Amino acid sequence: MRKLDRTLAAAPACMTTCDHAAHTWENAPSLDKEQIRISLEQMQGKRCAYCEGGLNELGQHIEHFRRKSVYKDLTFSWQNLYWSCDQKDSCGHYKDHGAASYNPDELIDPCQDDPDHFFKFRADGTIDIRSGLSSQEQRKAEETLRVFNLNPKYGRLRNMRTGAISGYIKMADDAVKAGFTGSDMRDFFTDELVATAHLPFSTAIRHVLTEI
Repeated sequence: MRKLDRTLAAAPACMTTCDHAAHTWENAPSLDKEQIRISLEQMQGKRCAYCEGGLNELGQHIEHFRRKSVYKDLTFSWQNLYWSCDQKDSCGHYKDHGAASYNPDELIDPCQDDPDHFFKFRADGTIDIRSGLSSQEQRKAEETLRVFNLNPKYGRLRNMRTGAISGYIKMADDAVKAGFTGSDMRDFFTDELVATAHLPFSTAIRHVLTEI
């Protein structure tokens, strides 16, 4: 999960014409939903808002952060929409169908909160909750990992993060063996962070590279 900036995309024009009192999400025109997808891609790229997996590989759907079945007035709210992967064992689908009860106020909203403040990605594909959080922040971090099922000890997401990170760990080892100095390493990885910023699991890559 990474910080997202909703100001990078304009709210789709259809947001002003759809009314939850007269329309449901299911009968919203497909062209309106395509407008929303375009704006979401401008904001977050083709990566899931929650796991950061590639949407071309994992499928995609437009996700309501606060469930539209409960918060009907937010069905067509731009602030409530994200682009999520289509996997059933994590992210938007798991939140709404696998996580049991939760309070959305206790979840990290990637446009409102900075996930870097809460989480540290590790080279083995797991996610640590940072120390020094308040009790409220600790609860928010724990619930976010649980409700979106982002940090199973074993499983698909951990394996995917490990795969994304492993090449960069080898790259670092090779640089050390080649005699790179500390300054050389910093310059090298600064360039790599820029090059990988748009990739799936870029936060995990960034956390591991900046720890080297």
